[in-house]
Amino acid sequence: MADPAFETILYETRGALSILTLNRPDKLNSFNVKMHEEVRTAMAHAEANARCLLITGAGRGFCAGQDLSDRTVSADGDVPDLGFSVETYYNPLIRKITSLPMPVICAVNGVAAGAGANIALACDIVLGAKSAKFIQSFANIGLIPDSGGTWILPRLIGQARAMALALTAQPVKAEQAEAWGMIWRAVDDDALMDEALAIGEKFAAGPTAGLAATKKHLREASTRTLDEELDLECETMRRLGQSNDYKEGVDAFLNKRTPNYTGS
Repeated sequence: MADPAFETILYETRGALSILTLNRPDKLNSFNVKMHEEVRTAMAHAEANARCLLITGAGRGFCAGQDLSDRTVSADGDVPDLGFSVETYYNPLIRKITSLPMPVICAVNGVAAGAGANIALACDIVLGAKSAKFIQSFANIGLIPDSGGTWILPRLIGQARAMALALTAQPVKAEQAEAWGMIWRAVDDDALMDEALAIGEKFAAGPTAGLAATKKHLREASTRTLDEELDLECETMRRLGQSNDYKEGVDAFLNKRTPNYTGS
């Protein structure tokens, strides 16, 4: 199946790896309705055709969040329904990123602000160029961190740091974000995509069912007791133990060869 063409994003599939690039560089890749719709379509295509998804941005920024010029706001009283925007576009996007049955990598190539920061942080593995910054800019316009920000931030970096970042809108450089555990790794700018692609290609050739199950367990375990999680681990191990990838992985290990996983 040919990759679909878009206006606000770039999208390509390399083998089992899909690459989604936010592509409104003149607007720092901020979201308008068209971009939301195209990202949704691209992610559905990746779910049906790929085994790993890599998200990044074009130009000097990753994503500046919402394109404020795409909404009607005036001092005379015209205001948008932000709840509609969050419910219709941002919440489904975060839910899709976190529930995709494959690893989702984010390569943050520049500033990630507002919803753009939280979309990045919702991904499974986040790499940041050393020039990148993460900014919870909502406080500057009287809003709260949406796109899962109030949930994601304290779980990544703790209540004290999350509270300060949300209230002050202070930028966090990629190296500091790595030190705090906000992201996986900060890398040199010119090495960002090479490293992201290497990880993506490894996942795309990996045991997808097992990777997806690991992602699901780690994301949901905090909602369960230890006993509940132990029981679910047992069920998942029973299921994965019957998969083709498990058989292939064991056979490759015993015969000292490279496994050829099919994702099933």
